[in-house]
Amino acid sequence: MDSRAGHIPGAVSAPTMENVTADGRFQPAPVLADRFAALGVKPGTEVGVYCGSGVTAAHELLAMRLAGIEGVLYPGSWSEWSAQPERPVATGPGHG
Repeated sequence: MDSRAGHIPGAVSAPTMENVTADGRFQPAPVLADRFAALGVKPGTEVGVYCGSGVTAAHELLAMRLAGIEGVLYPGSWSEWSAQPERPVATGPGHG
């Protein structure tokens, strides 16, 4: 369990399962591109990806790549961020 609840300020939630169809395959690239655009991410946007421990973030990066979007993985993810009390934490819905 992490020492604090919340998310990195400015983060936007992008549930991994929305990247795939009912049969578990990735959505077509145009569908993924539209999904990420609706979240404020499009080609040329600087974006870092994280999750609780780094596993689903790797899936998110692949989906972004299929959509023509580059990103970087924050491998420490929330576990590392939240363990450092000097780092800010946001709570509540949305991003901020």
